Amino acid sequence: MKTIKGPAIFLAQFAGDRAPFNALDSITKWAAGLGYKGVQIPSWDGRLFNLKQAAESRAYCDDLKGTLEKNGVQLTELSTHLQGQLVAVHPAYDLLFDGFAPASVHGNPKARQAWATEQLRLAAKASKNLSLSQHATFSGALAWPYLYPWPQRPPGLVEEAFDELARRWKPILDVFDDNGVNACFEIHPGEDLHDGITFEIFLDRLQQHPRCNLLFDPSHFVLQQLDYLAYIDLYHPRIKMFHVKDAEFNPSGRQGVYGGFQSWVNRAGRFRSLGDGQVDFGQIFSKLTQYGYEGWAVMEWECCLKDSAQGAKEGAPFIAGHIIQAAERSFDDFAGAQTDRAALRRLLGLEPGGQK
Repeated sequence: MKTIKGPAIFLAQFAGDRAPFNALDSITKWAAGLGYKGVQIPSWDGRLFNLKQAAESRAYCDDLKGTLEKNGVQLTELSTHLQGQLVAVHPAYDLLFDGFAPASVHGNPKARQAWATEQLRLAAKASKNLSLSQHATFSGALAWPYLYPWPQRPPGLVEEAFDELARRWKPILDVFDDNGVNACFEIHPGEDLHDGITFEIFLDRLQQHPRCNLLFDPSHFVLQQLDYLAYIDLYHPRIKMFHVKDAEFNPSGRQGVYGGFQSWVNRAGRFRSLGDGQVDFGQIFSKLTQYGYEGWAVMEWECCLKDSAQGAKEGAPFIAGHIIQAAERSFDDFAGAQTDRAALRRLLGLEPGGQK
């Protein structure tokens, strides 16, 4: 067993235009001051990171790591959630998702996809230059608008969507493989990879690609009413990253999983700050430790009620309090006795004078 690393914090929800959140040096000092030992960097945020430079310059990467070391934190992973989303976009979402890409490719889905694909390739190279072995991303979605089978889906629609999704991702995953980095897909509503079955469909089409792995975030399973503990039992060999994020689901006679088009604060399922929701983190940390997860526990903060400053302050001690120092020996070793093979056979009645 391994001891989970942490606490760490995903900087995406905290980066901003005002100090200390507008530069990597100051935001990592802020994170360290709250007790975080690691930071996960959103690769699209130019205030904190230059993805192209990181892919092309080891000197840039060495300087970045030096800044983090000076401030008392480590780099856990890079994220391309926004760029990964753009690898596959159904036309219904073209206008909405254009905002994730530079203006030069707005209104041009093919150019936007090409830009996103190149971003992922750069991320694989940047991760290698930064001595990282895991990377966080989204899969994008082609079939998502057809999630509910009304009107009835024509035969072959879902299969065609996943064939195309795998076709787009296979060359990207090969680049990750060339650079020794795992691409970890966050299983998330709005993505074609939104539960265990959809991940299996995708993985089968990729012939079990070794770099196709998982970012485990239980909050999205609470909102779907999916058993997140059984999910760990099923997929722990592929779980390489962990977002520590809380959520709650309180259905009523008026709404359930779909939320009635309500705002986050008025939905039956909503994200909460750590400890304020329904996720059983004690069991999650136990299972991940049991299965030898050796990555980071990274807080992703999203809450419709609590201020981000309070959420960040409370997150580090919450995670630290759940990390289990993995046992180095069995608790009952003190009662054990050294035995040789002859003694073992005597215990089984095999010799001397026993059965043969």
